[in-house]
Amino acid sequence: MCEEHQAGIGRRAVFLTGAAAALTLGSVSFASAAEGGRRQTRTVRGTLSPGAPDFVYVPVEVPDGVREITVAYTYDRPTVPAGTTGNALDIGIFDERGTELGGRGFRGWSGGARTEFFLRADDATPGYLPGPVRAGTWHIALGPYTVAPQGLSYEITVTLTYGEPGREVPPVYPPERAKGRGRAWYRGDCHLHSWYSDGRRTPAEIAALARAAGLDFINSSEHNTHSAHAHWADAAGDDLLVLLGEEVTTRNGHVVAIGTDPGTFVDWRYRARDNRFGRFARQIRRAGGLVVPAHPHATCIGCTWKFGFGEADAVEVWNGPYTPDDEVALADWDGMLVASVRDGRGWIPAMGGSDAHRDPDAVGRPQTVVLADGLAREAVLDGIRAGRSYVTESAAVSLALTASGGRGEHAGIGERLRVDQDTPVTVRLEVTGAPRCTVRLVTDQGVLHTGGPLPVSGAGVVEWRTTPSYAAYVRAELRHETAAGPLPGALAAFTNPIFLGRR
Repeated sequence: MCEEHQAGIGRRAVFLTGAAAALTLGSVSFASAAEGGRRQTRTVRGTLSPGAPDFVYVPVEVPDGVREITVAYTYDRPTVPAGTTGNALDIGIFDERGTELGGRGFRGWSGGARTEFFLRADDATPGYLPGPVRAGTWHIALGPYTVAPQGLSYEITVTLTYGEPGREVPPVYPPERAKGRGRAWYRGDCHLHSWYSDGRRTPAEIAALARAAGLDFINSSEHNTHSAHAHWADAAGDDLLVLLGEEVTTRNGHVVAIGTDPGTFVDWRYRARDNRFGRFARQIRRAGGLVVPAHPHATCIGCTWKFGFGEADAVEVWNGPYTPDDEVALADWDGMLVASVRDGRGWIPAMGGSDAHRDPDAVGRPQTVVLADGLAREAVLDGIRAGRSYVTESAAVSLALTASGGRGEHAGIGERLRVDQDTPVTVRLEVTGAPRCTVRLVTDQGVLHTGGPLPVSGAGVVEWRTTPSYAAYVRAELRHETAAGPLPGALAAFTNPIFLGRR
């Protein structure tokens, strides 16, 4: 049985999901188990035009007695002129509980990473949630990420397999605490992708690479699905804390939820103009997690951050290998530090993450080094939230930045040295593992100190004296040597600031 759907004509309904407009097509129906035998298949075809809604839903009427649902899809990829977007169609599914924004019906999303998926009580394709296939109206969710001028023609094949539903498998989650070293600096990578979204590595492979990179903690951050949460327990251990989260991948930017409660799903079906992001940022925090806009100046379609930073707990300034868009993000963040000093309000810490998906992406490049009271979920998140952290390109690089006053006052990264405006302050930076790198001390006035290249041993100490009236904050950068010209070299490391003064 085949059905034809055409966006713009035929059977459809336009509705609001609580945010962006979406399109619902005609239903796909199946016979009962008694009438249909062991397996039934239906195929639907249609075409989406340029300007299609962000989400298109295909209702599937599922009868009683279904053991497994399988969905496969294809779509055309016509040649387009240079500079013109081609076709890209994402896919996912919601069960009989519906497609309401933030509702309970979500059962999985694979974006454009897979052409086929299945769900049943005891198992599901990575990216999807196992569980019973109950009777009711399910919805296949299509996300026309980009549509070519010629339109996007698709074909969806739905197969229902009848039989006993099978036994559900209770999820097992990783522990929230690892052995640790008490109060210490812990290294982590909070932006990683496995085969539970569009990555190519298993959790076990990622964990092995994390250990090899010298990491103490990582965060599960799959695109628009929490399906990986129940698959990290075996990868965790006394030496590796695994936090659970999601990369909420909207059409107006991506945000990494770090360290949420197990099983937390964060919806992504809205744009900045829909005024829904605050609701889901609050959900992340209620679930114990952090809200961290990712790669805010990335140039890929839909990647640039457009929601503002009013809800951010931190911002990912360095994403993967250091590139010009990271340099822009670093400068933008520094501008936010200046604004926080000017307005007397709170500041947003910076962090980094590898965004590693597959070989040759390096797990732990960069990595965020956090001062925490222990290797535990709450302690690590507290350290990130407070800005007691710095970012390096690898475990080889270590930094210690402090500021001290004349009467024994002392402050470290993310802290405030509370002294009078004219009090002499000594800023001290200790570095290891950064051969031939240049030290830069950056303040609200810009770069006020640039040291010569460190020796080939990579170790060195830099001291600089200032006052709070001259520098409202100070942070450190390590830069690789640049081949020529006035541009700074790529980052090897940078710190969050120390604030100076009583304010």
